[in-house]
Amino acid sequence: MHPFIPVSLLPVLLLLHVQQASSVQEIQTSHDNILKINSAGEMMQCSAAMDILFLMDGSYSVGKGSFERSKHFAIKLSQALDIAPDKVRVGLIQFGSVPRLEFALDSYTTKQELKKHMKKVSYRGGSTQTSLALKYILRKGFPGGRNSSTAAQIAILLSDGKSQGNSVQAAAQLKEAGVVLFAVGLRYPRWEELHAMASEPIESHVFFAEHFYDAVNGLYTTLSTFSVCSATPAGCHVEVFPCERKTLETVKELLGNFMCWKGAKGYSPYTSLCPHYRYNKVYKRHQTVCHRTICPDPCDSQPCLNGGTCVSEGPEGYSCVCPPGYGGDPHCAPALSLDCSVDLLFLVEGSTTLTVEGFLRLKFFLKRFLQTVIGSDTPSKVGLAVFGGETRVEVPVGKFNKNLKGLLKAVEALQPIGGETLTGQALRYVTRHGFVSAPVFADVIDDLPRVVVLLTATPAVDEVVEPSKYARDREIFLVGMGPDFLKGQLNNITGNPQRTITYSSPEFTAKIPELKAKICSVDTQGCLGQAVDLVFAIDASAGVGSENFVTLRDFVRSLTVQFDINRDVAQIALVTYGRRATTVFNLDTHDSGSAILKAALEANYLGGVASTGAALLHIHSNVLTVAKGARPGVNKAVVVVTDGSGGDDAVVPAQKLRDNGVSVFVIGIGDVQRERLLQIAGSEERMISVLSYEDLKYSEDVLVQMLCSEIKKPVNLCKPNPCMNDGTCVLTGGSFRCQCQGFEGPHCETRSIRPSSRGDRPRPAGLKKKSRQKKIHQELLHHYKLHRRRHTA
Repeated sequence: MHPFIPVSLLPVLLLLHVQQASSVQEIQTSHDNILKINSAGEMMQCSAAMDILFLMDGSYSVGKGSFERSKHFAIKLSQALDIAPDKVRVGLIQFGSVPRLEFALDSYTTKQELKKHMKKVSYRGGSTQTSLALKYILRKGFPGGRNSSTAAQIAILLSDGKSQGNSVQAAAQLKEAGVVLFAVGLRYPRWEELHAMASEPIESHVFFAEHFYDAVNGLYTTLSTFSVCSATPAGCHVEVFPCERKTLETVKELLGNFMCWKGAKGYSPYTSLCPHYRYNKVYKRHQTVCHRTICPDPCDSQPCLNGGTCVSEGPEGYSCVCPPGYGGDPHCAPALSLDCSVDLLFLVEGSTTLTVEGFLRLKFFLKRFLQTVIGSDTPSKVGLAVFGGETRVEVPVGKFNKNLKGLLKAVEALQPIGGETLTGQALRYVTRHGFVSAPVFADVIDDLPRVVVLLTATPAVDEVVEPSKYARDREIFLVGMGPDFLKGQLNNITGNPQRTITYSSPEFTAKIPELKAKICSVDTQGCLGQAVDLVFAIDASAGVGSENFVTLRDFVRSLTVQFDINRDVAQIALVTYGRRATTVFNLDTHDSGSAILKAALEANYLGGVASTGAALLHIHSNVLTVAKGARPGVNKAVVVVTDGSGGDDAVVPAQKLRDNGVSVFVIGIGDVQRERLLQIAGSEERMISVLSYEDLKYSEDVLVQMLCSEIKKPVNLCKPNPCMNDGTCVLTGGSFRCQCQGFEGPHCETRSIRPSSRGDRPRPAGLKKKSRQKKIHQELLHHYKLHRRRHTA
């Protein structure tokens, strides 16, 4: 053993290489520790008097690929050393069938020269005669080296351990001569042979060549630990990690015996049972211990908030990988502020069917959601309710307004309620008792949109369709969230798949941005704040049938809650039609959403043959008029919901409406006459086709978006004509006026009683115009009757 390297140093010196034997994937440390190890290795510098001779296996069993990797390892390790004539000297011997000195220890005195000439070493091939390479050193010593009393002599053998000679005996003689021998495995080594050749203790002198980054840190760590040099930067320290070494071994497996012929020369052959084997390649792993130097890291201070993962980018730099909802801020601060104004109630399942783990999972999601989106300036107010066999409102909406800490404590305090999963009952309860608004002023009630977010994970045992409809009819917006297998039930609850969120993984915090978006879409749902005169025309003919007519009626009722119903914003009228059209209520009949929801129930099934044309003529002449509440300067739209029959006579009346500035939308159900309905709508952008009446509810949001886009367009104040009794509308700047003939008033609504200047009744100057308009109307009726006769035929 060399006198300048104490026995205690050698285990550590090669523990650094054992550490190399564990790959980046195999070291059972976290990814950030691996980055720290590599980073520390780049910072460390070491200087000591050593003669290091690489014995590089260049045989056929190693192959050219593994030879190049072992050469790469030797280069990297050399670059980590202080190469100088009086410090570290490096030489290289390549062996196959015979050993060959590539360059002596005193050949190159700088890292650059050494690296350049190491790269030029070429693969030679041949048999694996490791023993000859070891005997070469025994005979000639360390070529170009120094006296063993002034520099340590270290031989590093890089081989796959598949020697064809007695390499163990030669290695023993070399170690007796005072040379420290390290055995470095290549590819899938024969570790037994490498263990037998390496210096004692074996686990400290055998390592793997594939992982040089780890080796650099390990080498410096060992040399510094035993005061051979001082390579550890200030503030760094040594840590111990479990690691493992892997190899590929052949396992022999007996498959059975078979009949075979046996015999020898001069003897008669005979039959016998011969064994049959199968040889399998299997990975074997060996556990060991690694020592590494770890330096202070910017991530040690945990700069990433809200569960963000810190990624080191050098001694001073770092970046944060943020969880969903926290991107956009370098330290993962909340980025998804709930900046919409709603009254928000979370309805959380706490039934017996749901396990305790499942309930805690829902609570964790809710807590993370609130942490993500609730800021000090969030205008929304939040409440909490739990349901199972019964329902309890644990936190009234707004109780912890602008108090996130108190709200999170309330979430933490939530407990399962037990009992069956009575989801329908819970929806009815929170509709009645979940939102109790306090007056903002003496005579003003807070009427923000009301949203219930249902967090559930097990199927309801009671009926949910009617309770959900009950909630939606009272202008409660329902958002449902649950596992994938509850998708159908959640769609029935929300009434719209656009408000349903499902997940497959038990960890579903990735759904936070989606839930936030769906909640805030309610705040801008429909055309709240947008003025419109909207007429629904629903087919009540025999082609639809009485049962499906109820579905159409409920569809219209569901749509109306997405508009701000009052005299100044949205007005809605409803028309049903069979052969003839009937006005259920006019535009100015009701001034609240609740009144319209109630009045729509009075729409009756008519039966008979459908005439969409008759319905559109009725709307043109008897609904979209100033006398029936139509407002000048307000965009107007008609939505026709039909199965497609009875549409042959509707093309001309639809065009008449469009000519007067009215947008016509058509929803066709079932096997519709698409081309005919497209002519009625006038454009693909104003037509929706659904396969069945049950699917009608899924087109709700699409229709609302189409309507909102259309009614936000500029208004022509003279379309439709706001002037009654054939008055002429004249645009004057940003307004209009009516020119009346024989009538007076802002809209020519009152017959004139002023006497003529000649003492007799004046003849209206617009009489000819009136006669012409009457003639056009008669032609329109004639065209309509002609279509009807053709349709009847």
